[in-house]
Amino acid sequence: MNMNLAQEWVQSETRRQFLGRGVNAVGWAALASMLGQGAEPALAAANESAASAIGPHFAPKAKHVIYLHMVGGPSQLDLFDYKPKMNDWYDKDLPESIRNGQRLTTMTSGQKRFPIAPSKYKFAQHGECGMWVSELFPNISKIVDEMCFIRSMHTEAINHEPAISYMQTGNQITGKPCLGSWASYGLGSLNQNLPTFVVLVAKPSNTEQVQAISARLWSSGYLPGDYAGVSFRSGGDPILYINNPPGVPTEIRRKTLDGLRSLNEMNYKVVGDPETHTRIQQYELAFRMQASVPDLTDISNEPELTHKLYGDDLKKPGSFAHSVLLARRMVERGVRFIQIYHNNWDTHANVSGRLPDQCRDVDQPIHGLITDLKNRGLFDDTLIIWGGEFGRTIYSQGGLSKDNYGRDHHPRCFTMWMAGGGSRPGAIYGETDDFSYNIIKDPCHIHDFHATVLKLLGFDHERFTYKFQGLDQRLTGVEPTKVIQELLA
Repeated sequence: MNMNLAQEWVQSETRRQFLGRGVNAVGWAALASMLGQGAEPALAAANESAASAIGPHFAPKAKHVIYLHMVGGPSQLDLFDYKPKMNDWYDKDLPESIRNGQRLTTMTSGQKRFPIAPSKYKFAQHGECGMWVSELFPNISKIVDEMCFIRSMHTEAINHEPAISYMQTGNQITGKPCLGSWASYGLGSLNQNLPTFVVLVAKPSNTEQVQAISARLWSSGYLPGDYAGVSFRSGGDPILYINNPPGVPTEIRRKTLDGLRSLNEMNYKVVGDPETHTRIQQYELAFRMQASVPDLTDISNEPELTHKLYGDDLKKPGSFAHSVLLARRMVERGVRFIQIYHNNWDTHANVSGRLPDQCRDVDQPIHGLITDLKNRGLFDDTLIIWGGEFGRTIYSQGGLSKDNYGRDHHPRCFTMWMAGGGSRPGAIYGETDDFSYNIIKDPCHIHDFHATVLKLLGFDHERFTYKFQGLDQRLTGVEPTKVIQELLA
């Protein structure tokens, strides 16, 4: 019997493929509902029922998130976790009673000694909250009463790839949806002309030891592909092919897309794959972004006050300062989640030479961002997150002097902070021992942190799920997890 290829494909489709398409239909229905674009009448009713399953469980405190991830693991000992008693331990061995047999990376497990390296940087208390902050953050130290510090973060991951994946997706194995994708899936879009979730990879001024990062970190995993992050490039056009080719006017591009839409609709009627409609919407969004993205990324009309707030690096496209200003502009335009990565925090050596550069890159821009959001009335609705994937060791990796040292990975305790978006201003949560090696009060696991962030976004982490492979999957996994109320305003 003769049949065309499409009919043959439909008849030969496996049960797994059929069920897989059924799962994606829910994702498409939700997307069509959010974007409000012209889906077929048969899908319209499904859109309403699907949309009812998406949205916050209660009124969110945060409507937007700007997540600043310091790739490599910032040293809590040199920035926020002040340990003055370590000055008396200089070059003495880390006591076994403190290490207590905890595993080390292969980079230091072969060392004959684990000499204590006190921070060479001066600390002082700031604000009414009395938070200790290093001299490396002179601008951030001025706004500590706006921030919520967690000094007792901990993770099981000890190497970068699984640790970053864990922090971003709640799982050390890559391929799961990241926090930004969950936020996009749950809250939807506020601007039909820009992505719901945008990723920026800022260029550090010092590139001594950058870590590899990839799109797996902003993947939508088993969520529909529409909820993946859209990466904006740090140089040239923010998105490839955002402009029409020479000689192709907008009218021709519009006519081409209309033709593609007709072909895709014909394919949908034959095959019935809802991902076809997802593809249509992606083409349409790309077309609308041709007008919205150039306006978003053109900062020439920003007043001089803005340039003073964010610092001289604002003039350098792709810098951290430039990236956080774009994040503010995205929040103004309704982008839900902005993820910014800043590399080169993996200080195995040369803390003295590298850490000041890293801090200089982010210090004034972060102060500027928070001040700017407050001035514009956006701070209360925008949650800012800062941190890395783990901390650093009190003992030195390699050579040690009072002027310079290195620190290995340390998952047992590290510091993160939040600001705005319903987080508690001036809060200081958790304590570590004198060596900043073990947590002695109020631990905060990654899952607890994610549950708390979801709470600020309006979600009960136990009920915020997505059916995949027969299970109700969730960001916080299945292990006991709690929302940390002390971090909420």
